[in-house]
Amino acid sequence: MNASFSYADFTQRNIGFVTERQQQELKASRVFVCGAGGMGGACLQSLVRAGIGAVAVADFDTFEVSNMNRQVFANLRTVGRGKLEATVASLKEINPELTVEPLGEEWVHQLDVLLTRYKIVVNGMDDVAAGIVLYRKAREHGATVIDAYTSPLPSVVVVRPQDPRPEERLRFPSANRQDTRLTDAERAQCVGREIEYVMVHSSSARHIEMDIARDLLTGKRKRMSFAPMVITTGNLMSFEAIKLILGRKPLADCRGYFFNPWTMRIERPRSKPMAWALGWLVRRFLARMQRG
Repeated sequence: MNASFSYADFTQRNIGFVTERQQQELKASRVFVCGAGGMGGACLQSLVRAGIGAVAVADFDTFEVSNMNRQVFANLRTVGRGKLEATVASLKEINPELTVEPLGEEWVHQLDVLLTRYKIVVNGMDDVAAGIVLYRKAREHGATVIDAYTSPLPSVVVVRPQDPRPEERLRFPSANRQDTRLTDAERAQCVGREIEYVMVHSSSARHIEMDIARDLLTGKRKRMSFAPMVITTGNLMSFEAIKLILGRKPLADCRGYFFNPWTMRIERPRSKPMAWALGWLVRRFLARMQRG
């Protein structure tokens, strides 16, 4: 039985968290989400249920059974289907009036056009090289990127046009050159720099099995992922997008924060002297782990 749809009925229970006027601002807004998997899919679902009027969605992967532990649009009906196709269909089932711009792997080459229309971007992908291009283009076009770290704790980062890019803050090998292409060794170096940041500025190491982490660092195991962490991260991202749209403060900054649900604490970046000292220890620790 097909129920009739009304945007007003759909969003009526949002009112109180937002005003009627703010709900209309959400309806008139648009957000670009790169990656419809774990974090990106959870963020998309919350944004659409909040009443966002238009989204661009980029993905070119396929749902697999192994995605079902954490990706909100992965289920037995969607396994084997393209993530983009299945996600768009699911979003339209939530809000049939939603405007959706589907994008395949060509999206990286369309950023000059896309970022003139989408000033809020959620980075839900794990392609380091594409992320570097996205951030550079976002600076050129005055777009804000909402992101998260490769971390066992939920985190969120908001990088405004005037902020340093992650490749600059984390000292990626691409930071001082125009070419954004990365060798396999450079890509691994970028991931290592992000892991170092996470270990210095959060208590992440206390909440993972170190033997598993060692296998991850040495390439013997795929990256671990857990539904409560991934979906919480996606929802934190959606909150930041909504705050940007509605002009609500405070926002997360370009260094971000970690939410530790195990201890019920917010973990913010450490001071520079403390980070320098811990960074030296973390690099030695990671080097020992990689040597086995």
